[in-house]
Amino acid sequence: MNRRITLEELKNYLWGSAVLLRTHIDAVSYKQYIFPLLFFKRISDVYDEEHKATIEQYGDEEALDFPENHRFVIPKGFHWRNVREAHENVGVAIVNAFRSITRANVEKLSDVFGDGAWTNKNRLSDELLKNLIEHFSMFTLSIENCPEDELGQGYEYLIRKFADDSGHTAQEFYTNRTVVHLMTEILKPQSGEAIYDPTCGSAGMLISAIAYLKAHEKEWRNVKIYGQEINALTSAIARMNLFLHGVKDFTIVNDDTLIAPAFIENGQLQQFDMIVANPPYSIKQWNRESFAGDKYGRNILGTPPQGRADYAFFQHILKSLNPYTGRCAILFPHGVLFRNEESALREKLIVSDLVECVIGLGANLFYNSPMEACIVICRTNKRPEYRGQILLINAVNEVTRKSAHSWLDNSHIIKIADAYERYIDIDNFAKVITIKDAEKNGWSLSIPLYIRETSVGKVVDNRSVTECASAWLDAAFDTKMAYGDLKTLLEDGNNEG
Repeated sequence: MNRRITLEELKNYLWGSAVLLRTHIDAVSYKQYIFPLLFFKRISDVYDEEHKATIEQYGDEEALDFPENHRFVIPKGFHWRNVREAHENVGVAIVNAFRSITRANVEKLSDVFGDGAWTNKNRLSDELLKNLIEHFSMFTLSIENCPEDELGQGYEYLIRKFADDSGHTAQEFYTNRTVVHLMTEILKPQSGEAIYDPTCGSAGMLISAIAYLKAHEKEWRNVKIYGQEINALTSAIARMNLFLHGVKDFTIVNDDTLIAPAFIENGQLQQFDMIVANPPYSIKQWNRESFAGDKYGRNILGTPPQGRADYAFFQHILKSLNPYTGRCAILFPHGVLFRNEESALREKLIVSDLVECVIGLGANLFYNSPMEACIVICRTNKRPEYRGQILLINAVNEVTRKSAHSWLDNSHIIKIADAYERYIDIDNFAKVITIKDAEKNGWSLSIPLYIRETSVGKVVDNRSVTECASAWLDAAFDTKMAYGDLKTLLEDGNNEG
């Protein structure tokens, strides 16, 4: 169908492809097959659109071979329509097309199509693949019919649906977009900047930065995008996502950020103007010993405990910030603000005066997870009047919930961003503390220590269950240590007597 596609039609069309796969493969595997087919269909239709424009402009077909006239090269015999003509061994036809297109565009499309089991007929029969191809053939996905921003929205919709339908946490795959919007609104990306996400997932945070520039009518094509993602399929999806949003100047690398950081200049970590991240929470399986002697000097605050790598990612980000323009927004579990085992790391962090703001978020903002999270904002060059201070924002009640979903309304985002910009005390909502205040509280940044909601003249403890439990464990540990010290003193006194 060759006409402008509405967003609602696009969403139904994309989700319809997943419906075809139900009962044939697990929902968690949908993305492995649907995203490559969608991308293949898109670049084939855009190739045809460019072909037509070239004929109209030059009047002959000789110019068709010029690379500058096409975003991607589609070798003869491996276009979408060629695969559509296959009636048997359809999976083989798909794989051959993917390989041929990759070879013709190796710098751009290496590993983008993934390694799905397309030729496994027990899993994907010829009939099922034909049905999928015919489904995708319903619409022409040219730029005229489906502009990049709209296709990008459809793609994001599909990512969210997969996170819902898979029944898995999918944290590495999808971060609540309203939270990402808040982070971008606070950091305010600028034209010409280098923007980085060290655990980029499907690149949603990076795309949000581009969307911010577009919304504010600022030049976005000169922004340099960088990302690293440990999961091979997810990194491929990130690259497809960026291409489908019209972003061209980007580098996404598939590797482990802690073990093998991808962006190095002159033996040091490359530095960026803006960093956004949602690192994997409190992972236990990581190479702590290697990080303790990190050759890039990332352990500027110290070596995190084996059971929690949060501060390893944190330090990687801090070390990757441009010393003049660097700023970051990182999503973390609340525990990074108060856990006793990270107290020494947190003390050095606070004393470094890099932390500008901490925003406590409400529960259930992450798919299939009730946990609460926080956003930590750091800046290498804080405004003089903010130095030696940290703004804490208690936004746990700034959330809308419906059915199983929670999100930030635009009014919530505006309220939080406005409090950040004002950087002043706001009753029951925001508090500016000093480094000395944090020291008095044992270097804890637990927001309820500083901002307490009041009700009819009474103070209400609004800490989460996690914070209360952690505080109890820390207090029990301190009591045990104090008892041990007292026992030693008594024994020494008796011995002296």
